[in-house]
Amino acid sequence: MPFLSSGPVVGSDASAFRPTPPIPPQTTMPFLSSGPVVGSDASGFRPTPAGRLNDPSVPPPPPSSYAPPTVGPFQHFPTPQFPSTSQVHPPRNPPMGPPMLSPQFKPPAGHVSSAPVSLHPQSQMPSVPMGSPPQSISPMTSNMNVPKSSLDLSFSAPRPTSQLSSPPMELSYSAVRPTSQSAFPGYPSKQSNAVTQAPPVQSASFLAHQGGYVPPPPASSTPFLSHQGGYVPPPPAAAPLALYSREQMQHPGSAPPMGSVQGLIEDFSSLSLGSVPGSIDPRLDSKTLPRPLDGDVEPNSFADMYPMNCNSRYLRLTTSAIPNSQSLVSRWHLPLGAVVCPLAEAPDGEEVPIVNFATTGIIRCRRCRTYVNQYVTFTDAGRKWRCNICALLNDVPGDYFAHLDASGRRIDLDQRPELTKGSVEFIAPAEYMVRPPMPPLYFFLIDVSISAVRSGMLEVVAQTIKSCLDRLPGYPRTQIGFITFDSTIHFYNLKSSLTQPQMMVVSDLDDTFVPLPDDLLVNLSESRSVVDALLDSLPSMFQDNLNVESAFGPALKAAFMVMSQLGGKLLIFQHTLPSLGIGRLRLRGEDLRVYGTDKEYTLRIPEDPFYKQMAADFTKYQIAVNVYAFSDKYTDIASLGTLAKYTGGQICYYPSFQSVVHKEKLRHELARDLTRETAWEAVMRIRCGKGVRFTSYHGHFMLRSTDLLALPAVDCDKAYAMQFSLEETLLTTQIVYFQVALLFTSSSGERRIRVHTAAAPVVADLGEMYRQADTGAIVSLFCRLAIEKTLSYKLEEARNFVQQRIVKALREYRNLYSVQHRLGGRMIYPESLKFLPLYSLALCKSTPLRGGYADAQLDERCAAGYTMMTLPVKSLLKLLYPNLVRIDEYLLKASPLAHELNSFWKRLPLAADSLDSRGLYIYDDGFRFVIWFGRMLSPDIAMNLLGEDFATDYSKVLH
Repeated sequence: MPFLSSGPVVGSDASAFRPTPPIPPQTTMPFLSSGPVVGSDASGFRPTPAGRLNDPSVPPPPPSSYAPPTVGPFQHFPTPQFPSTSQVHPPRNPPMGPPMLSPQFKPPAGHVSSAPVSLHPQSQMPSVPMGSPPQSISPMTSNMNVPKSSLDLSFSAPRPTSQLSSPPMELSYSAVRPTSQSAFPGYPSKQSNAVTQAPPVQSASFLAHQGGYVPPPPASSTPFLSHQGGYVPPPPAAAPLALYSREQMQHPGSAPPMGSVQGLIEDFSSLSLGSVPGSIDPRLDSKTLPRPLDGDVEPNSFADMYPMNCNSRYLRLTTSAIPNSQSLVSRWHLPLGAVVCPLAEAPDGEEVPIVNFATTGIIRCRRCRTYVNQYVTFTDAGRKWRCNICALLNDVPGDYFAHLDASGRRIDLDQRPELTKGSVEFIAPAEYMVRPPMPPLYFFLIDVSISAVRSGMLEVVAQTIKSCLDRLPGYPRTQIGFITFDSTIHFYNLKSSLTQPQMMVVSDLDDTFVPLPDDLLVNLSESRSVVDALLDSLPSMFQDNLNVESAFGPALKAAFMVMSQLGGKLLIFQHTLPSLGIGRLRLRGEDLRVYGTDKEYTLRIPEDPFYKQMAADFTKYQIAVNVYAFSDKYTDIASLGTLAKYTGGQICYYPSFQSVVHKEKLRHELARDLTRETAWEAVMRIRCGKGVRFTSYHGHFMLRSTDLLALPAVDCDKAYAMQFSLEETLLTTQIVYFQVALLFTSSSGERRIRVHTAAAPVVADLGEMYRQADTGAIVSLFCRLAIEKTLSYKLEEARNFVQQRIVKALREYRNLYSVQHRLGGRMIYPESLKFLPLYSLALCKSTPLRGGYADAQLDERCAAGYTMMTLPVKSLLKLLYPNLVRIDEYLLKASPLAHELNSFWKRLPLAADSLDSRGLYIYDDGFRFVIWFGRMLSPDIAMNLLGEDFATDYSKVLH
């Protein structure tokens, strides 16, 4: 039975449509799905052939001359050769009913409860069919006869091939992903004017291609999927199929079926889908697709509603409308949580005020220990204050007392920033110190094996450290130290009375010891000349080193022994896979037998518990670890990254490092690491109102108790995500308050507490939750959850997790308005989530999640995962959807002025149409800065930028 995807049937024409009974089965099959057939009934599987509209002008489908093999665990059907879509004659049938159109709605500025954005654009606006995006989340070669998960239906499509082939329109199944058609669920779409003929909607030839299961109906049954996109359950079958990943298809029998997917079929069957696979709608204007060309746009209604909240760069909720019941949470489907960046750089012209209570002591609630903030209320003529978190009445200390005015406000409110500002820093008294504040300490552990020296890494690192010494935070208290290693460990005496550093070599790797108790850590201002001499001599000292071994584990223990008294930051520069002593690692990443099996995730987690135990010891003694990894071979970033994961550190990975190519990138990242303001010896806790509780935390830290995050070092480039849930079935409060408190030691030696406080309303309307959603926070939390899932499951399951949650959320939102607005099967979305499908697609294509083992090196995948786990929202969104800017027009101006750059600095969509062969473009994702030269670029620009030797032949330019 054919089904039509040209739009909902409305009006009198809907009742006039009568499906034609299917044609009795024939001996030849008009089309066979490429999906696998499994189960006891596999050998007897025969899909019902396609019926036709009752129109003699439509030619019958050509018979097929092949039959499926029945050998092996799966049935793989050869791909038939069909003519290109450009040669297909359009069907002659008129549309079955007029398309349902409604004007595109734009909410007024500041309007919170805006109507949903409909996918029925104005008639003159170019349309986007409800298909799938142009590129695949799981890239596959064009000739692979493997089905994709049904979750990919709305988010992925095969990569374009040089020769597009698809069934004739009379044979097409109207739900398969278009090959070159860019479309997302939730984007504007106009109905097609052509009626596409298809096999029965519930036939295996349609849904097996999606990876889902629907059994073929018996010849006598006539299941019909309504023109409006409604779902009709398929007839029962004895042997259900299951979803199979690409890795499972490559390794038959490697994993059991994932079980019933009936729920997913219902999700996807309710969505309108694209038309002919491989076709491009000539009326489609890709410029109408929502793209975040303005970067991260934060929701304004939240800030307008509660102007005293802390800035969103410090705390962002996934929705600013807190659900009032568990039933509302169950219909939300998206993560319910927050993203916290406690030391984010303050907005221009603003500074976080510093408050010193001196002898009064910090004002806190007796019961829940909330810090006094802008949302507490004063009563009893100013003698008591009520906690906004737990509602307890607290006494106001005598030194803090102030009278209230007629409105109940303190008369000294203007002199109390902690009562008017959402972010504030308190100077902590002695009771907040376990020990006196330690000075900032930078310790460098550097690989000096032959590969590290020859790549130029050692020279660049030494030069960069030296250039940053004057800008290290904490002068003149800053401490510094060095250890180098290959097959032995080299300590350096940097005593200020020396003219040259003294090197001491320890070759005993089984019982590592520190040869000199003092002078391995020195005050930088006192020993500056000795430190400079060491950095100048390091490259030449090891330039003839032929040692290929790495005693990284023993060297790591030696660094811990030196630093354990003070704590600080350990910067590791590792080039060779650890091969000697404790912590040595093996080349497990080259075991191809593991890929595609249920054990694949083990390659992405540490193999040796030594590194996790060392990370726990580092955290206990307030040592943060940053790992800089350089190698052209496997170095097991999964294991080394554990050191950064549990100490609040970061991973910087430079595969196949060569100083000629990567020098500037390393210099920039290392210089920022050394010179940015850092908080030391920190712990962080987030409190929330009654009835709400934080349940999980995601990022780089050590969880000291159920809700206390231990952070040996924190900076402005680190963010932490967390999820919360409702403790009660029904919330009785109207507002929920959140307070983030970070206790730390500043580089100047002060113990401080940075506090961020925000309020959010409690709502009973699911639509309001969606309208107040924050796409940036949702994507950031999804990113962390998906990356963590790759540590226990296959990559495909992590991608499916994201896609499934988003499909269910958008479907839930559409159901709120489908009857009211007569939307039928069309997808709608709130304005707040218009970029969510795009960002989720970009997330699934990102290095930690994309494809299979062949799509990214194991070390590169693990390093990217560690990096994305720590990124603030704006940095993450920029990495997922980078900037693309054309600059040749700006360079051609006679005398360009700096302020004119803003008019040229206009972000372009990341599409091939944005690139002009006569242009010069900059691509910037926050980690890479790529300059794209058009082949027909003006010779003057090429000559000035590249010089005469390279302007005529771009292939000579190093990449």
